[in-house]
Amino acid sequence: MLRHSLAVALGCALSAALVFGGCAQAVPSAAPPAAAGTPAPPRQPASGAASSQPVYEYETQELYARRGENQIYGILYVPQGAGEQMPAVIYSHGYGGDHSYGEQYAQALAMRGYVVYCFDFCGGSPGSLSDGSTLEMSLFTEQADLEAVMAMVTDLPFVDAGNLFLLGTSQGGAVSAITAAAHPDQVRGMALLYPAFSLVEDANRRYQSAGEIPDSQYFLWMTVGRAYFEPLLGYDIYHAIAAYDRDVLILHGDADGIVPLSSSERAVQAYPSAELVTLPGAGHGFSGGDASAAIDAITEYCNAHIQ
Repeated sequence: MLRHSLAVALGCALSAALVFGGCAQAVPSAAPPAAAGTPAPPRQPASGAASSQPVYEYETQELYARRGENQIYGILYVPQGAGEQMPAVIYSHGYGGDHSYGEQYAQALAMRGYVVYCFDFCGGSPGSLSDGSTLEMSLFTEQADLEAVMAMVTDLPFVDAGNLFLLGTSQGGAVSAITAAAHPDQVRGMALLYPAFSLVEDANRRYQSAGEIPDSQYFLWMTVGRAYFEPLLGYDIYHAIAAYDRDVLILHGDADGIVPLSSSERAVQAYPSAELVTLPGAGHGFSGGDASAAIDAITEYCNAHIQ
């Protein structure tokens, strides 16, 4: 059992980030590890114990997946020389975000031998490069996006499908959690950063019945539709995520003013096996020393759970 809370001694580097922050047919085929792509400039990994492992150069390429009629845009990070089949991490962004919010994690994990895919949810933001409207987006359409992306990524010849990890921030953390619970045998492990489980409680406080929900509304900084709120009424997300019985890593700042730390504390109690790492002074989104600590914790967690 990993049910305990750790306090990480860090500086108080606060960052502005997104709130509550993706279809299984590749349009262009992904290149194998040795193929030409966009070379990444040499970088040093984040400091910490995880930095003692080999450091790889990586290449990036645009890669589309598909869910029904919707194409999903993403960037694939492929380590060079890390093996014929490599473990993979799929990054899910938060509400109103896009694939670029996973860049710092993708770069670090790719240098440590993980294939990483960062994508835009369909309708996930007004600027999404994936198809779909924000009026149609919901927690569950994003789950369907992630399921399709999982199928596409695990079908890549250089990906070890038995070692697939999910990494989600804010709403993307909640999406990762319900998706892993629906497919526990396909997800080796999961790291959730300030996951927005509280969005379900917020929706149920806002509306007591479906008839109260308008067809569209400006919520936070974008317009969403009835589809966003209606499926959440009466939904018990903590009961749903408990179906995932493998180890879960949760990282949350105790100065998060958007998603309360208490929601992650409740999730730890719901999961059969979970570890909560609390970052003192960190807000909703990690940067600087907080991001470095998160990267090391995620890498060490994934390394420890590869089979």
